[in-house]
Amino acid sequence: MADNFIHDIIEKDLETKKYGDKVCTRFPPEPNGYLHIGHAKSICLNFSTAAKYGGKCNLRYDDTNPVKEDVEYVDSIEEDVRWLGFQWDKRLWASDYFDTMYEAAVELIKKGKAFVCDLNGDEIKEYRGTLKEPGKESPYRNRSVEENLRLFEEMKEGKYKDGEKVLRAKIDMASPNINMRDPIIYRIAHVSHHNTKDKWCIYPMYDFAHPIEDAIEGITHSICTLEFEDHRPLYDWVLKEVGWWSAPPQQIEFARLNLTNTVMSKRYLKAMVEEGVVEGWDDPRMPTIAGIRRRGYTPEAVRNFCEAIGVAKANSTVDISLLEHCVREDLKEKVESRNVVFDPVKVIITNYPEDKTELCEIENNVQVPEMGTRQVSFSRELWIDGADFMEEPPKKYFRLFPGNEVRLMNAYFVTCNSFVKDENGKVTEIHCTYDPASRGGNSPDGRKVKGTIQWVSAEKNVKAEIRLYENIVDEEKGVYNEDGSLNLNPNSLTVLKDCYVEENLADAKAYDSFQFVRQGFFCVDAKDSTPEHLVFNRIVSLKSSFKLPSNN
Repeated sequence: MADNFIHDIIEKDLETKKYGDKVCTRFPPEPNGYLHIGHAKSICLNFSTAAKYGGKCNLRYDDTNPVKEDVEYVDSIEEDVRWLGFQWDKRLWASDYFDTMYEAAVELIKKGKAFVCDLNGDEIKEYRGTLKEPGKESPYRNRSVEENLRLFEEMKEGKYKDGEKVLRAKIDMASPNINMRDPIIYRIAHVSHHNTKDKWCIYPMYDFAHPIEDAIEGITHSICTLEFEDHRPLYDWVLKEVGWWSAPPQQIEFARLNLTNTVMSKRYLKAMVEEGVVEGWDDPRMPTIAGIRRRGYTPEAVRNFCEAIGVAKANSTVDISLLEHCVREDLKEKVESRNVVFDPVKVIITNYPEDKTELCEIENNVQVPEMGTRQVSFSRELWIDGADFMEEPPKKYFRLFPGNEVRLMNAYFVTCNSFVKDENGKVTEIHCTYDPASRGGNSPDGRKVKGTIQWVSAEKNVKAEIRLYENIVDEEKGVYNEDGSLNLNPNSLTVLKDCYVEENLADAKAYDSFQFVRQGFFCVDAKDSTPEHLVFNRIVSLKSSFKLPSNN
């Protein structure tokens, strides 16, 4: 990863020996949902930073809220990190440190820095004040150390109901930073935890747990997204007031990734899954890492994208076309091309022998000759795309129409002589003649043909379902409706059921990717595709709206 302001801080710390020669980072997801492309940036930054300085990066689950957590999310997170190409040094759980966190809370009580408060949630909010007005002190703020220790112990023992009491830090209700106005650091929750089971009925708040986790693990640089900048004073306060660590970690914030035409709010993503707007967290329209993986994005493309956008201190929004550009750039020299027909119309070559089949040699990737060639069956009857024929073409339409000659890619020149329509006026057959001398796609007499179209043999092919994906929201029309719901794109998925692909795709497996000639890059769907029913997802189209910056 290219140098950035975080690396500048680390290099200064290495010079001053602030942490000796040690660099240790962590990626700390909450296991309450699937990771999305925004998390990919954080994963790349934390793991690559540790690697750059010969350090270590831990995967640590911030599992301090058992109400929202699930093992399904844990499994998906680990798969995502590995897929992106990273391996953690240690896999850890915040809950492993609950004993230490409890002791740290007791330490704060003993120092007169924390108190048990009986105000309910609404009252605490009311007492907190606003950005313009200071807060009011809780009437329970001046309880004695002895009383606070007793009450906190009773909270731990399960004497009180959820919400009946909380433990708050005693800082400053007049602080201009609202996060410092006696924040809650422990709450009661009578709920079983996946790791600690029923040992605890009180749980630490994230802002209290996070710095302690970092300190216990020996994290040197706690890299967070920008929304935690206002929480940094509390992070530092906890470490200072507990006072157990001589070289406490430092929190550094960077701008989170925002993408156009994309929703990355966990709340909205979860709602789309629960309401059946998408088929699951790994729906290829979702910005989750599971979704883009199923769609066919490559880890190399995602890492290149994260590298391209860099690491900034200020929030900004990145055009999704840059991500798509990175995907195209990665795939174009990796995958083989194949012919495909989306909207099949039959072509009958009337002067081609009825019982003849021949093989045409086609390059697998014109940009990479080393990828070799393949043999594709050619016969009297073929499928072409409906978009490649017009009865009455406009000017500059160079594909097939009555009287016009086109090139069948890597095969022959053919001329349209007539066509057949069904009772609804839909063209069902196109009758052509071919020039036997033009085998391979060029004529000995040197005549030029402007139109070139792809084809698939009507005798030897594989039927397939093809799914075309668009952005699930359209920013130009507004991401949100007036009621706060998502303004969903009704055309985010188009399913084409009766497509034909080359016969050599019969053995295509999950995640196998190809360039479909003139159509885009496609991937075998990992969930729904079977040998009997192939399903392809469009990864990206061929055309890019992304413009590389000019050198001028």
